[in-house]
Amino acid sequence: MANFELVIDNNIATIWMDQPGSEVNTLSVAMLDDFRGLLDTIEQNGDIKAAILISKKPNCFIAGADIKDFQRMETSEEAEKLSREGNQILSRLSQLKKPVIAAINGACLGGGLEVAMACHYRIATTDEKTVFGLPEMKLGLLPGGGGTQRIIKLTSLRYGLDALLTGKNIYPYSAKKNGLVDELIHKEGLYQAALKQAESPVKRRPKKQTLVDKALSTSVGRNYVLKKARETVMKKTRGNYPAPLKILDCVEIGLEDGLQAGLEAEAMAFGELHASPVSQNLIRLFLAIQDNKKLKNNNKTENTDAITMIGAGFMGAGITEVSIKNGYHVILKDINPEGIASALKTIWDDFTKLVNKKAMTGVERDQLMAKIETTIDEEAICEADLIIEAVFEDLGLKQKILADVEQRCKKSTVFASNTSSLPLADITEKAANPQNVVGMHYFSPVPKMPLLEVIVTDKTAKKARQMAINVGIKQGKTVVVVKDGPGFYTTRVLSAMTHEAIKVLHDGAKIEDVDNAMKDWGFPVGPLALMDEVGIDVGAHIARGALGEMFMERGIEQDDTVQKLAEAKLYGRKSGKGFYQYPKKGKKSVNTDIYQYFGGEERKTIDKTTIQNRIGLTFVNECVLCLEEGILANADDGDLAAILGLGFPPFTGGPFRYIDSRGAADIVETLQSLARQHGIRFEPAKLLTQKAEQSESFHSD
Repeated sequence: MANFELVIDNNIATIWMDQPGSEVNTLSVAMLDDFRGLLDTIEQNGDIKAAILISKKPNCFIAGADIKDFQRMETSEEAEKLSREGNQILSRLSQLKKPVIAAINGACLGGGLEVAMACHYRIATTDEKTVFGLPEMKLGLLPGGGGTQRIIKLTSLRYGLDALLTGKNIYPYSAKKNGLVDELIHKEGLYQAALKQAESPVKRRPKKQTLVDKALSTSVGRNYVLKKARETVMKKTRGNYPAPLKILDCVEIGLEDGLQAGLEAEAMAFGELHASPVSQNLIRLFLAIQDNKKLKNNNKTENTDAITMIGAGFMGAGITEVSIKNGYHVILKDINPEGIASALKTIWDDFTKLVNKKAMTGVERDQLMAKIETTIDEEAICEADLIIEAVFEDLGLKQKILADVEQRCKKSTVFASNTSSLPLADITEKAANPQNVVGMHYFSPVPKMPLLEVIVTDKTAKKARQMAINVGIKQGKTVVVVKDGPGFYTTRVLSAMTHEAIKVLHDGAKIEDVDNAMKDWGFPVGPLALMDEVGIDVGAHIARGALGEMFMERGIEQDDTVQKLAEAKLYGRKSGKGFYQYPKKGKKSVNTDIYQYFGGEERKTIDKTTIQNRIGLTFVNECVLCLEEGILANADDGDLAAILGLGFPPFTGGPFRYIDSRGAADIVETLQSLARQHGIRFEPAKLLTQKAEQSESFHSD
């Protein structure tokens, strides 16, 4: 059996999992077939009294299902059959008369957790690599191997639903406290602990139910929780994601009609969801993120072990945090000690939150903090191979820092500017070595946002480009390389969208109607709320630059409302007022005073579809223009960056897949109609018109 090695010693069967040619074990069709044979052996061999399931991989139990198996299935019937067969095998495992102990170290996710939950006893290590989760909903699916049923039985309705509906990581101490695992042990003692349990089984103790859990285990309590869960799901997904609702259906059926009914509902729902466009798009997105890691290379001259960070503000602190967390030594440079102290506190606080959750130890936090070397000395940065600058978005300041670095540092030093809108060509206008300069546009907050936009000019050397890619991927980012230009890709597209949102307000729409329309369309937040989060003053600053000038030529930037809002100190959340009001206590509310800048408080109702077409298609059309002009290398990059950096609805697959799905001809026709009503800013990109005329798609699959 290629995926397993069975060793029988002293009446104990040890099943060593070790998928050939892979760094991780995945739950594939082949692995399930092998597992079926193992169950036969354990059942039929009278000498075996217990079994241990353990992995030979250093940081992985089972990392989840083999996604490529899902892609190969062409029909919902195939997916339903796979789920049903998997459930039969795991039900057989759970019903074995001989105890099977899951000895877990490393990733135990998706199908891997479902296998572990079907075992009779679970021992996990406290290692930092050990993590549990049921992330299937992130792929538009649900757990198809009993996950919707067993996690509720092992833990509680509230805890299980949280795991199922968020797909979040669960760390060992939380898993133990809530009944998902039975025992925790240091990594080095895992096998011995499993052996002890196999030789002298200790009956697992179910999780102690709190008074709340006892109340919620009644029929009335269950119905209340499920009703509230559905309301929360609908509020968050606006009905765009079917998987969470199917998960709730399966949980409810299992609670009402028993495990077998729940498993049957799970298999049927798994087949339905697999066939949905939402799931297909989310699976493509997942695979694209995985493939992105292959851009990294191990060429010594294009890698570095240390980074110098100039600027200890919010962005500099975030970049430093993700760098030290992923193995880099960082020299953090600022002009004053107060800025450095603030950055260190921010990083310390973030790590302490993980310590409090027991997702990191205090010793690990201290070891990471020791990787930061702070300085206000200009000379201390001289030996760096890579310097990242994250100062205010001011061209003169960035040019001054670059000139100073070129004067002091090695000629081979790569200089990366964390710029969100300033053209790299402008930053390097007076540079002695423009080939060493690259843009690294991080998104805020850096520790949470997954995208890094790497910007290159025609002069950027391969070494600078590749070093930025390598560093970004090692920092845990998905990296998209774009060509230089005003606003590059993400800032340019986002600015076009928010400009149109401002226009819709000028036409009389209500703030909440604009934001709700775009949230219904699939964005996580509306464009006006987003402007408040980013800072209206930041938007005003960008509009004054090269991007604003380019937009004016296309009839986009025709008024100075955003500038006036900034001058009135209506910056958004950071000032307490913007399009919304942000009280220190209580919920935010619409700031109706701001309507004085948009023609007065008298508002009218604008059709939701009209709002969505005006704002959403402005975004989409700008994406096509970026591809047409060579800012983007391909449509796949455009989809990835729009989803990960700008919150474009993931279920659509990205702006270019959205065009393919809706049809280029329909979008061109809608844009032309909008252009007749509102002006040339809605003129379709030539490439979009060409695709419509030739009935072509941006993607071949």
